[in-house]
Amino acid sequence: MSKQIIGNDKYPLKPHNSPAVVVPGLVFASGQVGQGDIATATTQSLTALKEVLELSGSSLEKVVKFNIYLKDMDDMLAMNDTFVSLLPEGPKPARTCIQASKLPGGENARIEIEAIAQI
Repeated sequence: MSKQIIGNDKYPLKPHNSPAVVVPGLVFASGQVGQGDIATATTQSLTALKEVLELSGSSLEKVVKFNIYLKDMDDMLAMNDTFVSLLPEGPKPARTCIQASKLPGGENARIEIEAIAQI
């Protein structure tokens, strides 16, 4: 099976991961971190993820699964409001949401969102 590593100047390859990996029919997008209040952080994270998906030849419309990591599960309801408002209309993809006490990005990191999408 062939795979294509995705990255650019804004989303560079790192020694420990790639922004996304494309295999036939699917893209696996690495988590994007958001900082600040949960609404702002969710917007930052999902906007960056959208850009990575588009760089990979996909889009939010083609996501089949989101994994969401929250610094504090008490943010889930507020995160949901922002998250749903940024997604395309129609049925939503499968999703997992868990609390992770420490996220990459320092003390202000509130959320990380990753996705699997069709190409």
